[in-house]
Amino acid sequence: MTTLQRIEMPVRGMDCAGCCNSVQRSIASLPGIESVDVFLASEKAVVQFDPAQADPAVIRAAVEKAGYSVPAEDNTGETKGTQPLNAAAFTRAVLFFSGLIFGVVLLIVVAGEWLGLFEAVTERIPFAVGVVIVLIGWYPVLMNVLRATWNREVISHTLMSVGVVAALVVGQWITAAIVVFFMRVGDYVETFTAERARRAVKDLTALAPQTARVLRNGDEVEVPIVQVLAGDTVIVRPGEQIPVDGEVLEGQATVNQATITGESMPVEAGPGSNVFAATIAQLGGLRIRTTRVGADTTFGKVIRLVEEAEANRADVQRLADRFSSYFLPVVAAIAALTYLIGRDPLATAAVLVVACSCSFALATPIAVLASIGAGARRGILIKGGKYLELLAKADVLLIDKTGTLTLGRPQITDVVELNGRSREEILGLAFAAERYSEHPLAEAVRQAGRDRGIPLLEAQSFAATPGMGVEATIDGSRVRVGNRRFVEANSDGTGLEAAGNTLLYVSENELPIGILAAADTPRPEVPAALQQVRALGIKEIRLLTGDNESTAATLAGQLGIDYQAEMLPEDKVEIVKEYQRRGHTVVMVGDGVNDAPALAQADVGIAMGAAGTDIAMEAAHIVLMRDDWALVPDVLHIARRTLRVVKMNFGFTTIYNLLGLSLAAFGILPPIFAAAAQSIPDLGILANSSRLLRQKGRE
Repeated sequence: MTTLQRIEMPVRGMDCAGCCNSVQRSIASLPGIESVDVFLASEKAVVQFDPAQADPAVIRAAVEKAGYSVPAEDNTGETKGTQPLNAAAFTRAVLFFSGLIFGVVLLIVVAGEWLGLFEAVTERIPFAVGVVIVLIGWYPVLMNVLRATWNREVISHTLMSVGVVAALVVGQWITAAIVVFFMRVGDYVETFTAERARRAVKDLTALAPQTARVLRNGDEVEVPIVQVLAGDTVIVRPGEQIPVDGEVLEGQATVNQATITGESMPVEAGPGSNVFAATIAQLGGLRIRTTRVGADTTFGKVIRLVEEAEANRADVQRLADRFSSYFLPVVAAIAALTYLIGRDPLATAAVLVVACSCSFALATPIAVLASIGAGARRGILIKGGKYLELLAKADVLLIDKTGTLTLGRPQITDVVELNGRSREEILGLAFAAERYSEHPLAEAVRQAGRDRGIPLLEAQSFAATPGMGVEATIDGSRVRVGNRRFVEANSDGTGLEAAGNTLLYVSENELPIGILAAADTPRPEVPAALQQVRALGIKEIRLLTGDNESTAATLAGQLGIDYQAEMLPEDKVEIVKEYQRRGHTVVMVGDGVNDAPALAQADVGIAMGAAGTDIAMEAAHIVLMRDDWALVPDVLHIARRTLRVVKMNFGFTTIYNLLGLSLAAFGILPPIFAAAAQSIPDLGILANSSRLLRQKGRE
């Protein structure tokens, strides 16, 4: 079986969604291509291919044939920022600026027409010279149009170029030149619009560490980040950026983790603490044992998720892409009817020139990219416009309890003795059995053991059953710690449960020997956050927990929500499916570990406090990098606001195009002003979508 190869190839020259589609089609048409995603924001193509049938050189050639460039890379894998100016690039630059200069001159000429000087000027400039002026400015656009036509594609400049030809045919070379000028202005506007949307991603990428100070043979050596290996000891001085993910070996520092969590409040890091790349040691120095470097770090994964969020297109964006493919033929038909009915070549040219299909293509991705970038800066990772659209339509919110609604740091409040065993014996066996468990209740047991000074016994074996408990062999005895079903205990602790405690049953060789009561504290910001969630349109909120009925009822009663208790991970998945079968759009909020199946099944899965957690980042559709419930209504607000902006973009560009086409078809809008008007929708979309870059959650 052939192993597929994956490459990330930088692509330059893409200005809109149509450009991405063109590059994608060019690559996908090659033999051996398994999948291809082209991203406007990060200006790259991610390609999976069969190396027996394709190679990077062939893919590069396909991109260049489509009219785009692939920058060279240096030996570190970084794209070179500056490339030697080759003849083709020099020619394009000269032609562009020549066309720009001629365009400015021609604007002056048009102004002269209003002063009665037009005829005198045109008499002094021969028609042949005028055609040369048009060709100089038109050449780069014409090449793109011819290339697209060769590839059997119709782009927005195709119709405008037909309008240029029409103007020249009727002897209006100044009109043709002005059309060309505004075509170039439109290109600049689209480039600027796309660049504005990319800025959030580029700003995030710019924070990635470039070098690290590594301990090699007893000496501190500064090396490029690509040369740092897992296991290396990295030295971070006060005020420096932490370049890797790792565990602190020595030192104490106050670390600003805003780049990861979006939270400006620093945290303390010391021996045993986990730290993340791209965070800053504000006070104090650290020695760190490297665990992950570069793209494998939490920050590297944040960048990857933000860059690749474009792949998950919203349904409204797919609709826009389909609409754009039909829009141009419709415009061509309107132009033909205009000529057949009115026999006015200038009106026909104006129809072809005023149509702005790019504005439809830009309406969704610019807004989505703005929201994704703004969210990333606040510690909210959104994996695509698809999930923003679904979140905006959500009406059911399902919530995990431990570590999600609660702080996830329960404490052992009581120990019930059964079958003659002492509290110390019960807690000692539970302490040993829970030694390797990652569940928050396991940490409560371990903390209780440490607080009471109980010796930690060695467990010869360990196994965890999600949603049930753990089992270990300790001094030859089979010890189980978990819920009542897992331990198969007949004893109950209803009095403790009624008080809101979670019970852990402990058995030794199938004999129940004790009950541990643990209590967790709800997050203080949850009640206000849930009230805001309801105000944003969520009609039903339900707690799903593996805890017992009494504990779940106590917490749900405090928060005023429904609940279902004693649920396994697969039970939560079934609840999600049941809501979906009834036509609801379901949001699931969990911690991303035991809840991973339900997060993946939900229409939108939101993982909380996922900094450094691979499972959460992979399973959830939206990742909250810190444990703050205020981010849940924030992301709901962002989704709804984004959808409103997208609808406004569509409404504006639809009305504008209808008005422009009508005025042009009736001869009211001359080709010169049609060309100028063609760029305005892009500016409107940019201005409207830019509001999302500044959003800070709820307004």
